[in-house]
Amino acid sequence: MTFASDWQGKNITVAGLGVSGISAARALAGLGASVTVVDGGSAAAHEERAAPLRGEGISVRLGDAETLPEGTDLVVTSPGWKPSSPLFAAAAEAGVDVIGDVEVAWRLRGPDAAPWLAITGTNGKTTTTQMLASILEAAGLRTAAVGNIGTPIVDVVLEGDDAYDVLAVELSSYQLHWAPSLRAHSAAVLNLAPDHLDWHGSMEAYAADKGRIYEGNQIACVYNVADKATEDLVREADVEEGCRAIGFTLNAPAPSQLGVVDGILVDRAFVPDRQKQAQELAEISDVRPPAPHNIANALAAAALARAFGVQATAVRDGLRAFRPDAHRIEHVADVAQVAYVDDSKATNTHAAQASLAAYESIVWIAGGLAKGATFDELVTSAAKRLRGVVLIGVDRALIREALARHAPEVPVVDLDRTDTGAMSEAVRRAAELAQPGDTVLMAPACASMDMFTNYNKRGEAFADAVRELGSTRA
Repeated sequence: MTFASDWQGKNITVAGLGVSGISAARALAGLGASVTVVDGGSAAAHEERAAPLRGEGISVRLGDAETLPEGTDLVVTSPGWKPSSPLFAAAAEAGVDVIGDVEVAWRLRGPDAAPWLAITGTNGKTTTTQMLASILEAAGLRTAAVGNIGTPIVDVVLEGDDAYDVLAVELSSYQLHWAPSLRAHSAAVLNLAPDHLDWHGSMEAYAADKGRIYEGNQIACVYNVADKATEDLVREADVEEGCRAIGFTLNAPAPSQLGVVDGILVDRAFVPDRQKQAQELAEISDVRPPAPHNIANALAAAALARAFGVQATAVRDGLRAFRPDAHRIEHVADVAQVAYVDDSKATNTHAAQASLAAYESIVWIAGGLAKGATFDELVTSAAKRLRGVVLIGVDRALIREALARHAPEVPVVDLDRTDTGAMSEAVRRAAELAQPGDTVLMAPACASMDMFTNYNKRGEAFADAVRELGSTRA
């Protein structure tokens, strides 16, 4: 099934009653398919989401996510469902394919549809995708940041082939696993670090799913020079004839790379003479915040935009116009000559390491739900920057033990509380450890769900606590 007419009369099972599942169900029903949504939940919230779909003639089966509905021709899964789910085993036994919502969107594209500039990686995907969209808009192109961000990609594709000139598409490893026929104009893998291994089963499987983003690329495969694993994925990819490998680096770039020279972002990839020429794109000050990992994000976004033919001035203008989402290395306030920075989005060790590298002297607020992570490498890399550490969350002992092994001289405050006042105490204790010129950085290196609904709520609690601190010291 590739075009809209091919879905007419097909029996399609949609796995999951989340945002992407609801979007796919409505889209496919609108194309004439007979759709059944299955979800293991049966709470009031599930019933509330199911009611509108049932009113539109879509069947919804709650409380049973394992049995394949009789007569199913195709299963469309929400990204988070594990490949080992019993429903998919039943589909395999019945000879029924399983695909994701991204694959549905790709198959629904018409012959003149907007090309996709695709982005994945362990960290930085959303910021880079938004940067790319800002650059494309500065170039006067009709675009949107879609995929694992914002509007479901199926909805965007159904707007029609002439609605956009190009799409900036963020893709998770989950989405890529279920998107076998995706072929991007150009794509980037920003970085690779252990994450979601419980879903993929191994680091090798996780990397392989990330690497799917390069398959069939037409113009450019963008990789991180500092992360050899991303370049290895490019080497392994089966791409279109003439597709180029384009690196990005925080150092001076070699030919076919983008990099940084004397505070300037420069391009030695998309210029007439890569051996002798370099095109200035923007200044480091045009990137906000100008932390090293965010400059890397900007270079990756610029590489994809340049692969699409965007002029250098649009890269500069787009980066200047861009503002990152909340809780991503966000400066909250200065209190008593100490900066307070919220990077609640740093939910794994790789993200926290990048955040810690951005500051010279840090009081670090860390901890939460570790998701099986270890912290020795993170602590070793950051030890010389640490003025002190305040630990919160259910798995804080793992970080405390790594600190004892690799930074025993660093003062540690271990907060054994998970109530609503815990973050306020964490900020107060961090302020006691900090000296003028320091940064109190909340980069937890852990998920938030042990104490907070999500990382946004954790970041909001930190910001509220900082403002409370400021009011008492004004």
